[in-house]
Order: sequence, then C-alpha cells, then structure tokens
Amino acid sequence: MLEVKAQLLRKFEDEISALDRELKTELPKEIQRARELGDLRENAEYQAAKERQTFLQARIGMLKKRMADISLINLDKIPTGKVAFGSTVTLREDGETVVYQLVMPEDADAAKGMISTASPIGRALLGKEEGDEVTVPTPNGQRSFELIKLVTIHD
Repeated sequence: MLEVKAQLLRKFEDEISALDRELKTELPKEIQRARELGDLRENAEYQAAKERQTFLQARIGMLKKRMADISLINLDKIPTGKVAFGSTVTLREDGETVVYQLVMPEDADAAKGMISTASPIGRALLGKEEGDEVTVPTPNGQRSFELIKLVTIHD
C-alpha cells in the first residue's frame, strides 16, 4: 500500500524536478535571447517564453499541492471489500466485460484501463461491493454495469 503512495509522490517529484530545471536554466536563456532581438512589446519569442514561465510556475505549484494532499492520505482508512482508490474492478455491461483500476486523475488513461476516482464511472463505483449494480449517467443516456469482481489496494 505504501508503495502506491511512494510511487505517486516520486512521479510528482520527478516532474517537479524537470519543470524546475526548465524554469531555472533553460527558460532564462530563452528570455535573454528574446530580449536581444529588440522591442519586447512586439517580440513573439519573448511573449512565448514569459507565458511558458507562468505555466511552469503554476504547474509546479499545483504539483506541490497534490503532493501535500497525497501525503495526507491514510491508506489504512481505505475500506476493504468496497471500491476505493487503488481498487481494480471487473465490470459487465451488456455481456461485455471490462477491467478498470481506480487511480488519481493525473494517472487516468482509459485506453490502459486506468480511470480516475473523479470520473463519472469512478465516482459511481466508489463504495460499491461485488455483485452491486452501478448506473452511470452519461451524455448519451444511462449506462449500467454489474460489479463482478473487486480487488482492493489491501489485497
């Protein structure tokens, strides 16, 4: 369990490190080169570099906040026998079977079977148990699933 949390934190630390390196080493060089081109009001390279700088600062701030949030998660409080973060669920819909793992929004990739706990299906599954019917409202109408297998983070 702690491995999942440590892996998430390590992923964020790596991204922060890469963004910080760009912010502190590469971007100042780009800004300096753009300044040398002359009038800053009509300098597209300068404007692009400044916009990138703002984006990087915001992304680093968001990642640090997510790290703080994740650090506070007590994985021992995640329920056993009910769908929660880290659970792998096998669902049946109209005779078709699909397997999803519930992950943080940053890790979501439906094509790889990883859905966010904040997605419509993820939210509908939270707290459910094996055998439960799950109905998910979508723009194209209701979708109904049967939860046929559950493996929690504790398993």
